[in-house]
Amino acid sequence: MVALLGAFGLGFVAGLRTFTAPAALAFSRGPILTAIAVLAALFEYVMDLLPNTPSRTDPRGGLIPRIVSGGFCGWVIAAAWGGSAIAGAGAGIVGSLVGTYGGHAARLAAIARIGAIPAALVEDVIAIGLAALIVTR
Repeated sequence: MVALLGAFGLGFVAGLRTFTAPAALAFSRGPILTAIAVLAALFEYVMDLLPNTPSRTDPRGGLIPRIVSGGFCGWVIAAAWGGSAIAGAGAGIVGSLVGTYGGHAARLAAIARIGAIPAALVEDVIAIGLAALIVTR
């Protein structure tokens, strides 16, 4: 059960930021993989701030990579924690969908209150913090 919660949680993070969950997992896999994953995540943080970046809910843009990332990270974390890798992938996919659509709604509400860039930065901090919490448990 704990493995599935971790898988769902990393899937949720992937729904917020596609490359943050894999970057968190990469920290335990060596410096080269970590550097590549962190650079991809940093690139995503910058792209997220640009006005012409496609919506995360657009299947042609951000949705499919988030689902793949969530499924992969769910698979890896569930297997590492002694759970079923296949069930972990499913939990990761569900988590990515919740993170994608829930994060989108929360982001729109935050933009209305604090503006686009502060809302994006708050979402970045939440994604990084949640990913770090999950992979260090």
